Amino acid sequence: MFGRKLLLGLILGMAVTGGNVMAKIPEIKQVKDTNIKLVQEWDKIFLKSDKIEHTKVMFKNRYGITLVGDLYVPKNIGNQKLAAIAVSGPFGAVKEQSSGLYAQTLAERGFVTLAFDGSYTGESGGYPRNVPSPEINTEDFSAAVDFLGTQSFVNRDKIGILGICGWGGFALNAAISDTRIKAVATSTMYDITRTAAKGYNDSIDANARYNMKKQINEARWKAVENNYADLLPANNLRKEQFTEETPQFIKEYSDFYTTKRGYHSRAVNSNPNGSWTTTGMLPLTNMPILQYASEMRTPTLIVAGENAHSHYMSEDAYKALGNKNKELYIVKGAVHTDLYDDKNGKIPYDKFESFFKANLK
Repeated sequence: MFGRKLLLGLILGMAVTGGNVMAKIPEIKQVKDTNIKLVQEWDKIFLKSDKIEHTKVMFKNRYGITLVGDLYVPKNIGNQKLAAIAVSGPFGAVKEQSSGLYAQTLAERGFVTLAFDGSYTGESGGYPRNVPSPEINTEDFSAAVDFLGTQSFVNRDKIGILGICGWGGFALNAAISDTRIKAVATSTMYDITRTAAKGYNDSIDANARYNMKKQINEARWKAVENNYADLLPANNLRKEQFTEETPQFIKEYSDFYTTKRGYHSRAVNSNPNGSWTTTGMLPLTNMPILQYASEMRTPTLIVAGENAHSHYMSEDAYKALGNKNKELYIVKGAVHTDLYDDKNGKIPYDKFESFFKANLK
């Protein structure tokens, strides 16, 4: 018979090594940034799963900006080195919304996942706040790969990325640039640089684009006096602001970001007092991503809603990609925001799981 102390030691040992449900995340390699105060309570728009271990982490990108993420690890991994997926988006959202939901669900299915806030947004660093950047946001994905690939429980040869909405375009751009990324998926993607420069359905011509850039640049005279921190008006209308002319997709955005369904106080898209900086759209109009789409070699899955207003961008990105291992998957009956959460049960988790398992092996 075992003595009580020996038995207790064996139980504690099992908890450390993954022998039972008490297993914890192995030691995490990360940076410390005392300037960032992390929110420790669970403040996400989805419930916490009992199938995973979760912890907040910090890591830097190559610009020296500290990024904050939620790391999700399946329980009882023991000494395994698992495949990993970095997730971000939508554009103007935070990790407590869609990207965290995707990350937690994929962690339940056996992956180490990281949902992170892009530079200048959410809990991540970068000042002034709410600055978008096609280069830095592409880099943020590579920095997430750096973080995942330096963990003892991650196989650095099996790392993929997943971008939602505007971060879908950044994810594709990162996979074209970063050869360490072994698989890339997008969900209801935007090429946000295309939208910024040309409007929806490419409705803005060169003259209108010039006038738009002129307006943005004139705003710099005021912005410089406030360290470029001036913000544009709120990104999403509230329901009481709708008119007969309000497009349906604008109403759908509002239904997600401004209501209990998807509201989060740190999200640019939920903030009633302002959105992106007044000068923030300038680089998006002038520095298009996906210019080397024809040189893509990374296995790619592009998921789009059948009735999404953004559907055409997924179609065009798919056609532009030069790799043979690519798939365009259409979710029947889904609008753009149906793929933000589980409200209508439209997110094809099985498809994402099978894609990553097939290509991260």
